[in-house]
Amino acid sequence: MHIVPLTEIFCNIDDFHREFNDSLSGNLPLSCEGVDIPLQIPPGILSPSEMMTLVVAFHLSNYRTFKHFYQHVRKYWNREFPNLVSYERFVALQPYLLVPLCLYLNSRKGRVTGISFIDSTSLTVCHNRRIHSNRVFKDLAKRGKNSIGWFFGFKLHIIINDEGELLAFKLTPANTDDRTPVPEMTREIWGKLFGDKGYISQPLFDLLFKQGLQLITKIKKNMKNKLMPIADKILLRKRAIIETVNDQLKNISQIDHTRHRSIAGFILNLLGGLIAYTYQDKKPSLNLNVNRMLPAVV
Repeated sequence: MHIVPLTEIFCNIDDFHREFNDSLSGNLPLSCEGVDIPLQIPPGILSPSEMMTLVVAFHLSNYRTFKHFYQHVRKYWNREFPNLVSYERFVALQPYLLVPLCLYLNSRKGRVTGISFIDSTSLTVCHNRRIHSNRVFKDLAKRGKNSIGWFFGFKLHIIINDEGELLAFKLTPANTDDRTPVPEMTREIWGKLFGDKGYISQPLFDLLFKQGLQLITKIKKNMKNKLMPIADKILLRKRAIIETVNDQLKNISQIDHTRHRSIAGFILNLLGGLIAYTYQDKKPSLNLNVNRMLPAVV
């Protein structure tokens, strides 16, 4: 297992959860698969902060399944978590964590530097041969196509800065056009946004330009060549940084697998993986001096 910064994660989550509890006006219900789950976990068991810490820590470990990770926790981390419940009970209480984890992820966003990259990646929920027999995501997941081929599931759209920090994220069905969620994701982003050819759109360019954001993409073969500043050409070549981030999210944070038994479990796994990524010591970075580049960026 990798060394997981448990103390740092728990302290940050616990501070956040105290503010989260203070902001609640009452005991709000959360509906998951027809069962109303309150936002107050019964006393005498794991605290919400401890549960959130375990969900994030799993994605920083070498374990491929949460069950095996939880068995490790019960055997070796009983001092850190003295009130551990059974695995079945923990799974039953997990849907409670959806709201606070989503809000906590928003609090872990990076800073806008003026240089941003956007991309989408596929999240497959089952093999293509089992699409018709899949019941968990029957009404939500859709068929989509990427560079590899057709898949059934969702798309994760992310925006990062030049330091590899998450700025925005959105989950959509697999058949959603990559350009559709861009206006909503870029409301608080300024400077220059670099994307692949899938984001080419004059109306989208004009809309973002009015917001103070310039969309820069490569051109297709049938398009006229346009003059581009050398700084933009260099940064456009560095767009692979976001593909590296997607690769780490899938292979290190494990946000993509086909073992989900509930929608809540799928979303919880995604949130935990994204939060775990924000705790990585070494994120993919361009190591740019943004202050020197500001005239070229803005």
